Amino acid sequence: MKKINKIKLPDKPGVYLFKKNTKILYIGKATSLRNRVKSYFGKDLIETRGPLLVDMVFKANRIDYQATDSVLEALVLEANLIKKYQPYYNTKEKDDKSFNYVCITKPHLRHGVNGVPKVIIMRGKNIKHQVFDKKYGPYTSGIQLKEALKIIRPIFPFLDDKTKNYYVFYKQVDLVPDISNKEGIYQYKNNIKNLKLFFEGKKKKVLKNLEKEMNIFAKKHEFENAGKVKKQIFAIKHINDIALMKNSLEPRISHLEPVFRIEAYDIAHLGGKNMVGAMVVLENGEAIKNEYKKFKVRTQNNANDTGSLKEVIERRLAHLEWKYPNLIVVDGGIAQINVAKNILKKMNIEIPIVSVVKNEQHKPKAIMGLPAQAGDEKFSLKHKTEILFANSEAHRFTIAYHKNLRQRNFL
Repeated sequence: MKKINKIKLPDKPGVYLFKKNTKILYIGKATSLRNRVKSYFGKDLIETRGPLLVDMVFKANRIDYQATDSVLEALVLEANLIKKYQPYYNTKEKDDKSFNYVCITKPHLRHGVNGVPKVIIMRGKNIKHQVFDKKYGPYTSGIQLKEALKIIRPIFPFLDDKTKNYYVFYKQVDLVPDISNKEGIYQYKNNIKNLKLFFEGKKKKVLKNLEKEMNIFAKKHEFENAGKVKKQIFAIKHINDIALMKNSLEPRISHLEPVFRIEAYDIAHLGGKNMVGAMVVLENGEAIKNEYKKFKVRTQNNANDTGSLKEVIERRLAHLEWKYPNLIVVDGGIAQINVAKNILKKMNIEIPIVSVVKNEQHKPKAIMGLPAQAGDEKFSLKHKTEILFANSEAHRFTIAYHKNLRQRNFL
C-alpha cells in the first residue's frame, strides 16, 4: 500500500484502476487523477469510503490510469471499462439494477417522432425486457449522467421522452433537431451516429466524421451548413463540462444536488376579459407540476398586464407556507421586472428577478435582468435554458387556464 501511495499521477481528468497484479479490483473516474487517488490514502478512509473500498485499497498493489481531455470523457470511459471488465468492487458496491444507462430506441413510430430514435436514460431494473438499438452504461450516478447529456445535447440535438410535450420550446433553444423534412431527418440520423460513437469513447472518429461532412458542404458551397458543422467540431474539441466538475464526479457517502428553484409567472386575457395568471415551478430544470398554481385576477377589469402581475405575485407571496424560489421569471420587459421588484422590496424579500422579452412572433429574443458579471454561477448557460423553459411552460399553462375559463363562462 505504501508503494502505490507514492505513484505520481497527473492533475488531469481521467479514469484510475486499482489492481491486484493484473486483476482489476475497482475502476473510478476523477476530475483530477492526482487528488482523487491521493484521497484513498487519507486517515479518514473508512469514514469517507466505507469498509468495502477500504478492503479493496488494502488488497491492491498497483494503480493504472488513463487521462482524458475532459471530465465528460472520463465519465464515458469509466462506464465503458466497468462494462468490459466487471470489477468485483464496482459491482459489489452497487446493485446492477440501480445503475443508469443511456438507451437509444429503435427508429420505430412507437418509440420516436416521425419514425426516428430517441435518447433516454433508464435504470437497469427497467430495461431487462425492452429492446433498444443501443445501450450504454452502467453509469453509477443518475445526476452526473443527466448533466452529461445536458452538455452533449446542444452539440448533437436529440429527441428524448419529454419531446412530445416540449418540442416547440426545445426547438427554440436548439435542443431538438428539425425533423419536418428529409434533410432534417438525415441530419438527425447523423447526430445519432456521432452520439453513439461518443458514448463508445470514439471521439477521434466523431471528429473525423464531422471534418469530412464539413468539407463536403464547403465543396458544394453550402457555407451555412459547413459553419454549423465547424461549430460542432469546436464544441467537441472544447467540451464545457464545468457543471460536471462542480457536481464532482467522485462519489461520496451521501451526495445531494443543491436545488435551484425557479418560479415563472404569466398573464393571459382576451381584450381584458377572463384575466388569469399562473405560476409554474422548476427545480433543477424539472417541471414540478403538482406545485403549479392558477390565479383568477380579481382587481383588474381591463387589459392591465402589470396590474394583474402585481396581484398574482402578491397573492403568491402571501402563502408563507410555500417555499421561496431562487429566481423569479416574468414575461415582458422592464415594467414587469419593476412590478415584481417593488413587491419584494416592500416585503423585505431578496430574490433575483429576470424577464423574458419576446419578438413580434412571440418568440424569446432576450433575457432582461441577468447579472452583468460574465460567469456568474447562478446564471450559467444551463440556467438561461431553464429560464426560457420556465417562461414557455408558464405561458402554456396560463393560456390553457384562460381558454378553459373562457369556455366555461361562454357556456
